[in-house]
Amino acid sequence: MNRTTRFALGALLVLGLGLLGSYLLSRAESYEEVVNHGPSPEARANPYLAAEYYLRKRGIEVTRADNLAGLATLPSRGQTLLLLANRSNLTPQQNERLLKWTAKGGHLLFIAERMWDEEEGKSGDRLLDTLNVQQYPVETLDEDEADGAADAQTAEPSGEESTDEAPDAYPELTKLYLENEQAPAYIGFDTDFHLYDANNLAHVWANSGEATHLLQIYHGDGLISIVTDAWIWQNDKLGNVDNAWLLWYLTQDSAVTLVYNADRDNLLTLLQRHFTPALLALGVLLVLVLWHVGQRQGPLLQPQPASRRQLQEHLRGAADFLLRHGGQQRLLSNLQQDILRRARRRHPGFERLGVADQWQILGRLSRQPSAAISQAMRPLSKKRLSASDFTRQVAHLQTLRNAL
Repeated sequence: MNRTTRFALGALLVLGLGLLGSYLLSRAESYEEVVNHGPSPEARANPYLAAEYYLRKRGIEVTRADNLAGLATLPSRGQTLLLLANRSNLTPQQNERLLKWTAKGGHLLFIAERMWDEEEGKSGDRLLDTLNVQQYPVETLDEDEADGAADAQTAEPSGEESTDEAPDAYPELTKLYLENEQAPAYIGFDTDFHLYDANNLAHVWANSGEATHLLQIYHGDGLISIVTDAWIWQNDKLGNVDNAWLLWYLTQDSAVTLVYNADRDNLLTLLQRHFTPALLALGVLLVLVLWHVGQRQGPLLQPQPASRRQLQEHLRGAADFLLRHGGQQRLLSNLQQDILRRARRRHPGFERLGVADQWQILGRLSRQPSAAISQAMRPLSKKRLSASDFTRQVAHLQTLRNAL
């Protein structure tokens, strides 16, 4: 097979593959498949994540807070505090700080958590009790209260009654009527609960067919909004009816802080706030105690009773004391000086003789060989002797001294 034939076969093969690919492409159909993996981990951890994104999209500054620790530095005017966390652990001082913060011009929104107890005359929800707002189950309302809530639902914001009564298209939803608006806003509150303003101070309210679910009350220079539940702003409910619009309406023209955790102050925070001098004094006392304990070098030894001490123990103790404080050279020098003193007593003029003559006289007086005299009376070395050499040198000196 020559080159021309091979080229022709290759061209036919490429042409055939091209025609086959074109046919397959003409028969193929494209389609899209959407796979739903459910909420993201961040959305599962934060039920109000969609509300945060929604407010930021509307140009509202949103800050998330885990507790009320930053309330002392949070400005009041131009701020809305959405207290969406459980408030059962709040102390009376924390509730008082919330109301003071609101009275300076802030907007506080919180959820009514407790039902009114007729026997005790309170609900146990400190914020509700302070504002004299009561929450009841709708099933316990009598006909007069239910009719009053229905009348408030149809009242215009100006206080005039609506003359044209249209059929209610959404009787199961809560309605918020606004001035200069033909139709109300529909909110998906849980209609099983009712808010009652005992002092009749609310200027804005939202009602369902039988109950009130939103109240707004002026407090000092600020504003308080009370709702029966906040699940309407959770991730899966925010887009229903006008739930998102209500969130924007309540927070417009302000910066928003969302609080998800309102636990009470811990023990350390309370101690720092009320007992700072005591804590400082305790810290100084602890440092002094540690310093005092650190001065000890070891356990103290009790002195032995004098009755059990023997002569050998006294001698050994005295020798150990002299060895520790004087050293080897001082002990050996004392022995040599004692030998010289004894020699002077036995041989007058001994101190005026030379060293060699002194050693000869020492040998004659002690009857010791010259090597023993030289070993005992030689000059002392500044180098520390080993235990065996020191013992041997002491033995030589004592032998010479005893011989004198």
